[in-house]
Amino acid sequence: MAMEDEDNNNIAIAATNTQTKGGDVGDNGACIDRQPDTVPHQAGLNPTAGRGSRSGPGSHAATGIRVLKQRNMKRNGSRGCVTRKTRFGSRERDWLKGDTQRGCVCLYVGTVDPQTPASGPQASSTPQTDLQLVLCSTSTTVEELCAQRDGQGLYVQLHGDLVRRLDPCERPLQMLYDYLAAMGYSQPVRVQQEAANSDLSCLIRFYSERPVNADQQERTLLKGVFNVRKGKSQLHKWAERQVILCGTCLIVASVKDSLTGKMHILPLVGGKVEEVKRRQHCLMFSSAGSQAQTYFVNFDTLADYQRWHRQASKVVSQTVSLVDLSCYSLEVVPEYLFYSQDITHLNLRHNFMSLQGPGGLLNLPRFSQLKSLNLSHNRLGVFPECVCEILTMTELNLSCNSLHTVPVQIGNLQSLQTLSLDGNYLSSLPEDLGGLSQLNSLGLSFNNFSHIPAVLERLSAVDKLAMAGNRVESLELCTLARMSHLKNIDLRLNRLHWVKSESLEAVSQVTQLDLRDNCLDSLDLSSVCNLETLHCQRNQLGTLTLSGFTLRMLHASSNRLSTVNIYPVPNQLTYMDLSQNLLEYLPDWVCDCRKIEMLDVTHNLLSELPSRLLNSLSLRKLLAGNNCLRRVPDLLDHIPLEALDLQHNKLAELPESLFYKALNLKYLNVSANALESIPPSSPSEESLSTLQELYLTANNLNENCGALLVGHQNLRVLHIAYNQLLSFPASKLSKLELLEELNLSGNKLKAIPSTVSSCKRLHTLIAHSNHITVFPEILNLPEIKLVDLSCNELTEIQLPDSLPSTLQELDLTGNSSLMLEHKTLNLFSHITTLKLDQKSSTTAGDSQSTSTPWNHGYSEMSGQRNKLCVSVMAVDRFGDGVEACYGIFDGDRNEEVPRLLQCTMGDVLCEELQHSSIDNVYMCNTFLTSHRKLGMAGQKLGASALLCYIHREPSDPGGYFSLTVANVGTCQAVLCRDGRPVPLSKVYSLENCTEEMERVKLSKAIITEDNKVSGVTCCSRLLGCSYLSPWVIPKPWVHTEPLCTQDEFLILGNRALFERVSYQEAVCTVQAVRDPRAAAKKLCSLAQSYGSKDNIEAAVVSLHIGEDSCTCEAPVSSTEPRGPPPVTVPVTVTPGSSDPAPLSSSNGLVSEFNSETSASEVGSEAGSTASDEHPSSGPASRPERRCSLHPATTLCGIMVPGPVGAGTHLGLFQRQPSCATFSSNHSDNGLDSDDEAPLEGVISNGSKLEVEVDIHCCAFQLRPGGPESPKDLDVEKQGSDYPNGKMRRQNSVVVSATNGCLLAVCGREIADLKKSPSTSSLFGKKLSNGSVVAPEDSHNLIEVALEAPKKKSGYFNAPAQQDPEDQLIVPPSLEQEVREQLRGQSPLVSGPPLPSIPPSLKDPVWDHPHPPAFASNLVPGPGPVPILQHEVYDTAL
Repeated sequence: MAMEDEDNNNIAIAATNTQTKGGDVGDNGACIDRQPDTVPHQAGLNPTAGRGSRSGPGSHAATGIRVLKQRNMKRNGSRGCVTRKTRFGSRERDWLKGDTQRGCVCLYVGTVDPQTPASGPQASSTPQTDLQLVLCSTSTTVEELCAQRDGQGLYVQLHGDLVRRLDPCERPLQMLYDYLAAMGYSQPVRVQQEAANSDLSCLIRFYSERPVNADQQERTLLKGVFNVRKGKSQLHKWAERQVILCGTCLIVASVKDSLTGKMHILPLVGGKVEEVKRRQHCLMFSSAGSQAQTYFVNFDTLADYQRWHRQASKVVSQTVSLVDLSCYSLEVVPEYLFYSQDITHLNLRHNFMSLQGPGGLLNLPRFSQLKSLNLSHNRLGVFPECVCEILTMTELNLSCNSLHTVPVQIGNLQSLQTLSLDGNYLSSLPEDLGGLSQLNSLGLSFNNFSHIPAVLERLSAVDKLAMAGNRVESLELCTLARMSHLKNIDLRLNRLHWVKSESLEAVSQVTQLDLRDNCLDSLDLSSVCNLETLHCQRNQLGTLTLSGFTLRMLHASSNRLSTVNIYPVPNQLTYMDLSQNLLEYLPDWVCDCRKIEMLDVTHNLLSELPSRLLNSLSLRKLLAGNNCLRRVPDLLDHIPLEALDLQHNKLAELPESLFYKALNLKYLNVSANALESIPPSSPSEESLSTLQELYLTANNLNENCGALLVGHQNLRVLHIAYNQLLSFPASKLSKLELLEELNLSGNKLKAIPSTVSSCKRLHTLIAHSNHITVFPEILNLPEIKLVDLSCNELTEIQLPDSLPSTLQELDLTGNSSLMLEHKTLNLFSHITTLKLDQKSSTTAGDSQSTSTPWNHGYSEMSGQRNKLCVSVMAVDRFGDGVEACYGIFDGDRNEEVPRLLQCTMGDVLCEELQHSSIDNVYMCNTFLTSHRKLGMAGQKLGASALLCYIHREPSDPGGYFSLTVANVGTCQAVLCRDGRPVPLSKVYSLENCTEEMERVKLSKAIITEDNKVSGVTCCSRLLGCSYLSPWVIPKPWVHTEPLCTQDEFLILGNRALFERVSYQEAVCTVQAVRDPRAAAKKLCSLAQSYGSKDNIEAAVVSLHIGEDSCTCEAPVSSTEPRGPPPVTVPVTVTPGSSDPAPLSSSNGLVSEFNSETSASEVGSEAGSTASDEHPSSGPASRPERRCSLHPATTLCGIMVPGPVGAGTHLGLFQRQPSCATFSSNHSDNGLDSDDEAPLEGVISNGSKLEVEVDIHCCAFQLRPGGPESPKDLDVEKQGSDYPNGKMRRQNSVVVSATNGCLLAVCGREIADLKKSPSTSSLFGKKLSNGSVVAPEDSHNLIEVALEAPKKKSGYFNAPAQQDPEDQLIVPPSLEQEVREQLRGQSPLVSGPPLPSIPPSLKDPVWDHPHPPAFASNLVPGPGPVPILQHEVYDTAL
């Protein structure tokens, strides 16, 4: 590797010297070449390749452009493409630094397949392409670039999707800068740096030639010279002819290799294509009808035969003559398409069609039978008047084309029935449009209309007014009265402030009216007498008056309604949603509705329900949760009610006759009340109950309720969590044979009855936070999938001989006394997600948890889709200081992006902290960089993200802590201060944020009726989903909150949590539990019991910040680079002996992916290395707590808070398909036998060992740098007087920063290390995360997912990290006290003293016989090491 780097550097120097020879620096270009005939030596390419002459159009003496060429760049710009030195020399870098309007454009050359939207992880294996790095300025045009290169044009591709030819006057670098600015980058220098990053190619990429997609060509046009025979008669001879398949026809030339003669056209729609069995690779094409013709075509190869057969089969299967050329990046249609004169439907959506050219829009009138034309999303800019000449047109779609006007020629299309003009900039329509008598559908949504166009009065066939997302501020009902043909009015997402009628004239024709998401404070529609459906959600309505003659559906949620007036009684009303209003009582007319079936009055102020309402003979679904109900009226007779939701009220009891009067009741939710009992299922022993789902969570029920549940023998889901159950009657549980999901969490159960084995359909058992001591007999159930017995008192597990193959998740964390044998773990090996605690051999292992003023717990629950699409990142010790980092990521329906963010976002934050100490800057850049690093995975997939960073202010390193929160999407953070919730995040959804709604509307996005951008997501800001740019962007909300002594804890949750659990309830819940893990589990259980069906995640961070709180770290200046964060990732490691002595260095690991690891998980290529070595033996004692003025002995930036190395810390072991695992089958240490004593804290399963490790740990780092200040120098000199040598440079055992994995540090002189063959490459090659590691020299080293498997997914790479500085800052007044404290400490590891070191040599000396394992970059050589301020292109290029 060292030789390769040296060769690359030599090539780079040669290329740079050649290219800069005779060059000069221009103002508007890059480096102006004064010798046009100079031939550069391009690295890796033919040295004779020229740069091109300057005789092209528009060239002049001042537009020379420096082109550096590199080869075989990875498609997605992942790590290791080209080293920095092989890109630019010092001349180029100096020129770039001179002006932020200069930069680099990466030009991809060669004809390759562009990234396809559905490529996924496999796209990284696509052919690699050459790359040219072009230095230019923001004023450099495409014409100038092409003139320098003798190119024909440039192309741009956004998000791996369509490829567009750039206009000659467009400026590529300015486009790049504008794109980055729209993403959220605000600093010009950072924009310049990001523009040159090759990772950006997954977002925006420039090509010097149009990329060719073979699949696209196949679906557009097939042609070749083959043997052809006409007709079925054997009299016809075979002859070589050119054959073309384009559109709906097969075209056969009459002359070989020529299209000048007669062309034979064979229409294929409705015809046949069949295989000719008696000839190899032969197809028979037949047209439809009585005059059908037949052609036989014999192909040369099987590939040609299959390609033609596949495409022709699609054509003949059509019922109409439809040609779909959408999303092909076309500028013109294929010329052969005009031979298909039978085409009636042509789809050219999502292209870049031009007017001119043989296949341009001007030629579309040649299709004589064309009826439907779709030209949406073509960036036309102007209305193509040529389409007005196609008189047969009945359907025309010109949506999203930035149109400002409609020409008067539109009146020529007298047959037009459907016209879609949505998503443009129209503010008026021509009067000629009114002459289209057959027009019945007109789409004008998301334009700039400020009023309803008057021309609509003449369009008598149009029955729907589609004007959502315009600028209509007022609506005169008399205007609608004049348009007597309009029945459906859609004015949602406008700026309506009032709707009024100045006359008593009735509006009788309107039946459906949509006014949601406007600014109305009152609404009187009593004159709309035939109204059937009204949508007025998310306004500010205080009063609502309607006519009830024909009203069928009323949607009026999320307003301020205190009453609703409808006259007369709406006897046709079947559905009414009045949720999230201010109703204190229900109007009387509600009880008189004869046909009402669904009533939603949740989140109001109701204190009672009318008896007549509950006894209604039509009501089937009643949602009355989150009110102030104290009682439910008695049922007088049998009612048809099927679903009843009464959660979050103040009910102490339910009607005695509820279950045997509501025999159709299938769903009942009475969670979060004060129930002490439930009514019987029937008055007698025989029950007719049909109840299937029963939610009784968070009440005061005791074990007596178990007997009352027996009658519900159809029960499938039972949630009875957080009650007062001491036991569950065994005989009663056996009667619930159809039970599928059982939640008994948060009670006082000591055991689960053995009769649970009778519930053969049970697939989910959740019983955490009890006192269960015996593992229940559930592992013999045939359909069991999920078992959660965490936070109990289990001691052992009795297992059957085999486990059910259906078991996917088993959670046993929080059972401190649980001991698992090797046999047990071996049985668990097939479980997809296994969560266990790490065991600590000594109580001193808890020392780490006390070293920070916070600790955390989290919980995740999968929803109905049974797919966990959420991830949590929790790091209690972040970097070298007393800092922490927590994050949650919600992918909604995808699990890839949350996993990728979980693995990399902490690393990205570490690197950004090295570049800036301004919260808004480093947090914003962290999100934007993470968005870029998602690579191709982030093109079509996205996730909400929330990141919390606890730190001290850089201006006051010894002061109080601050909490910086950043988020996109719907993940939220809530701080508990004095028992009250303090929201810290901003919900970026279109429904909750009016500013974002306006921004998205201004960018002309199409927002569907469910308030989703293009029907995809309700979020306006996400990480990923880059194909929705600029509507959906990754720029986060950033907020910093100083922490104080009144701050108790922090709650992080996703949308599914806070949709069901309010901020105040979440705070009260955590206050009552206190233990963070149990509190997080309770929050998820509550949300699930309250009705959430989606993935739920919650993280609770307990804060212990007081004025007198001490920490275990010296304050670290913000100017010091921070180390990468640890991330919990389960791995499989080679078993080792329990002997504390160091293992042999031959215990190297051969790492490989577990069979469960998918291609998407390969993308999680982030992390460093860590060792699972156990500490040296020594007396175990709990160290005293130390503050910044009383530091404990440290090693390389990590405090060892006591005189003796401690045991491991309790952590979470979790193995999931989304996490990389490694096999130990290739281990040569011979310790895989069960006879060996197991290592403490290591969970083994026979041939494999499972242990939770910290893959981003920076616990040991060699710091060869000298102090940066005289004070630091004094402190280091003082440290050298002590028996153990220099302060912070002792040979010791270090406890990992987060989860307590012990990292054994041993070493030799750095100079010797550099000479070692096994480590010589460490100083020249970095891993993808910036770590430097010697696998063969590390003992029992756990390597990360990126390097070991040798499988590249190309999603992203973790950023390179710089080493944190290890400076101990001590005020002069306390130096003596520090000296005395350190003298009183005993050595961490017994052994010979370190040899003396000259003061000038700052390299630490390690007396351990084995070389160290490194977890971060090493800077070789002695001497001071300043903090490197990289130049603009040092890291990017």
